[in-house]
Amino acid sequence: MLRFMPVGDSMTIGSAGEHTWRYRLWQHLCATHGGPFALVGPRETLYDKATDAPTSYAYADPDFPRAHLAGWGEGWLHMAPLIAGAVRETRADVLLVSLGLIDLGFYTNAEQTAENVRKFVTEARSANPRIRMVVLPVIPNIRAETEDLFAAEVTLFNELLAKAVADLDEPRSPLLLTSPPPSYDIHTDTYDGTHPNTCGEHKIAEAFAGAMHQAWGWGQTYVAGTS
Repeated sequence: MLRFMPVGDSMTIGSAGEHTWRYRLWQHLCATHGGPFALVGPRETLYDKATDAPTSYAYADPDFPRAHLAGWGEGWLHMAPLIAGAVRETRADVLLVSLGLIDLGFYTNAEQTAENVRKFVTEARSANPRIRMVVLPVIPNIRAETEDLFAAEVTLFNELLAKAVADLDEPRSPLLLTSPPPSYDIHTDTYDGTHPNTCGEHKIAEAFAGAMHQAWGWGQTYVAGTS
């Protein structure tokens, strides 16, 4: 059985009342993967905006494996120290990673964030030397439209991320960088300029699914209307 662990920030944990892209990808894999799999991780909740805490189980459709390692306001900086333990605990085979926006926005510059990517990979491999990782580039949010310096940091980080993935990729533990989500538009695919709405959830899931299908032959072409 393949064990997939979604790892991310607020775009991955989602908030109360949402489906999340995790759900959309799970639906797609159920329909197309052709083999046993599970979503794993040490956490299950959504973020509750009313209490400002990750305490909600109010998924739009709770009937799916909700496990993940994602947190509202958490980035590469926060996940690098946690990933080895999470991989050991869950015996994860594949990490689906969407991180970086919160790092660049509040904690670290592009170079420092890229260094934390490398620490994350090292830590994950210390727990499973054959771990696979699929990594989503940072999607520029509404802040990048109004702050040129922030937009430049996002662009630089994505370049450094691509280099880190290329440098660290190895046959026994493949690293795969997805293409940006197809036709993603923060004005139509998010509800606030950052966090995905239904359309955005599908497009993020499609980015992960498409990368795995193209590189590894897993699943099939993503069709949003059936997921």
